[in-house]
Amino acid sequence: MIHSRRTLLGVGATVVVFGGAGALYLARPGEAQVAAAPPSGASVPVPAEGMMAERAIGRADAPVVVREFFSLTCSHCATFHRDTMPRVKKELVETGRVRFIFHDFPLDQIALTAAAVARHLPAASYEPFVGALLASQERWAFARGVNTTDELAKMAALAGMGRAQFDAAVADQALRTEILKGRDESARTWGIDSTPTFVLNGPGAKNQKVAGARAFDDFARLVQQAAG
Repeated sequence: MIHSRRTLLGVGATVVVFGGAGALYLARPGEAQVAAAPPSGASVPVPAEGMMAERAIGRADAPVVVREFFSLTCSHCATFHRDTMPRVKKELVETGRVRFIFHDFPLDQIALTAAAVARHLPAASYEPFVGALLASQERWAFARGVNTTDELAKMAALAGMGRAQFDAAVADQALRTEILKGRDESARTWGIDSTPTFVLNGPGAKNQKVAGARAFDDFARLVQQAAG
């Protein structure tokens, strides 16, 4: 099996990309470090507490709760959101069967910045924006010869975020720290070490953890099992 190794810039953990595993694996999550302080003259950040409130879609009393741990620069997360998530939303969430909760699990600085921008948007805009970012990774995150921050700003503008608000989101060190704390807590509490990972809870399952970009039929089967 061919694999490569790279280090998370400013996050302080190591990612090992396994070519055949279908996921990115994060080592030593407890060693996370934060990025440099925001530049002089940046907008004063909005307090991070409210921005870290739960981001979810679906009824609060749905019988099955699915938690997704994802990174906005994970190609396997993009595959799931492109190929599977539309049917999950239509057939499982909108029908009241599933409450789907999003957990930021950034694997590099680009994903961390994008997660901070997403959480600066109104809560109702979070899921559509995350979906748009995952659907267009090749344009804003991985394209050669482009400024990643500027490309992300263009995506944010389409979601209604002005440049001043965008710059404040990028400079929001407190929020970045809270996102990294949440990521490390997820690693400790749920044993998350790859993205995407899903944790299902329902009458028929307790903290059932599955990884990888599951096809819809497989995902629906897991939900049915969790429903009991």
